[in-house]
Amino acid sequence: MSGITSPAPEAVLFDFGGVILTSPFDAFAAYEAEAGLPIDTVRRINSTNPDTNAWARFERREVGTEEFCGLFEAEASAMGLEVDATLILAGLEGTLRPAMVEALRRCGSAFRTALLTNNITPLADQEGGRSAVLEVVDMFDVVVESSVVGCRKPEPAFYTLACERLGVEPSACVFLDDLGVNLKPARAMGMTTIKVGDPARAIADLEQVLGIRLG
Repeated sequence: MSGITSPAPEAVLFDFGGVILTSPFDAFAAYEAEAGLPIDTVRRINSTNPDTNAWARFERREVGTEEFCGLFEAEASAMGLEVDATLILAGLEGTLRPAMVEALRRCGSAFRTALLTNNITPLADQEGGRSAVLEVVDMFDVVVESSVVGCRKPEPAFYTLACERLGVEPSACVFLDDLGVNLKPARAMGMTTIKVGDPARAIADLEQVLGIRLG
């Protein structure tokens, strides 16, 4: 967790997968184990040219599913790896973390809240319409999705847009994400940042910053 910013917090910004939902990296690990691939294969592919690779373009909706799969599998092939992008995408849904949902609920009673998510399909268009997940999405004052707005974390424009929609300055925001690369630009803009590894620890850190009980 970074130091507390000087202005009193006015808004709390949450990542989705890895914060409100279980981490997509769990799904990647399960696929890698089943396919007999080295640990962190998917993360290794995604960390190569991270702003312009297949995954980044997919999250900005610059390519469709079929084109993404071809591009992603070609990136893997260039590294001497063979992957099935369709199977990787199939495991990305995640499940809700009840303690984080309760923390969000309590934050919403005292602060503005926003969901900042890199996703490949707008939440409103996702097949299956998981009602429990959509009910949580509806709890946020503002929702910013990469597949809708055409930019993604860690691009500064993504955070700027969230602040504009919330009507707050970055220095009045607290942002939770499970990836340091996504927290770095937010911190540079003046946000207080909390890296989410252990959800319970992250909630305790958030309580310290906000000065309220969240569970």
